[in-house]
Amino acid sequence: MKNLKEFNEFLDNGIVKKRFLNKPRSQDLIIESDKTFKSVMEIVKKIGINDINANTIVKESYDVLMGLIRAKMLLKGFSSSGKGAHEAEVSYLKELNFLEEEVQFANQLRFFRNGIMYYGKSFDKEYAEKVFDFLKKIIVKLKKS
Repeated sequence: MKNLKEFNEFLDNGIVKKRFLNKPRSQDLIIESDKTFKSVMEIVKKIGINDINANTIVKESYDVLMGLIRAKMLLKGFSSSGKGAHEAEVSYLKELNFLEEEVQFANQLRFFRNGIMYYGKSFDKEYAEKVFDFLKKIIVKLKKS
């Protein structure tokens, strides 16, 4: 996996654009992310994480993370679109002063989620547990930042 570009590079390339801040859309993304997180929590509590639902846990966790990052970006007047948009959004974690290891894990999650969505990649219980643990930790930090 290649190194993650700096957020400013995405701005320079036009993948991220500076617009007006959008509180209503940001709030909608936060609400949707909260609902998705509660759904994932319900799955984990009632069924647990297993090899059968591992990909679901990974994909839904990724969606929660990205929704919260997008919400943060919108509050600063940024929006991303097109090829490289998800990478730009992960890179925004650096702007929020997240640890490099957290940014790299989020970037790996982005890459692996694409593998699930576009190439039929499957993950096991152990990786899904790591993703879920990461999500629980990162949500707290995202909501505070």
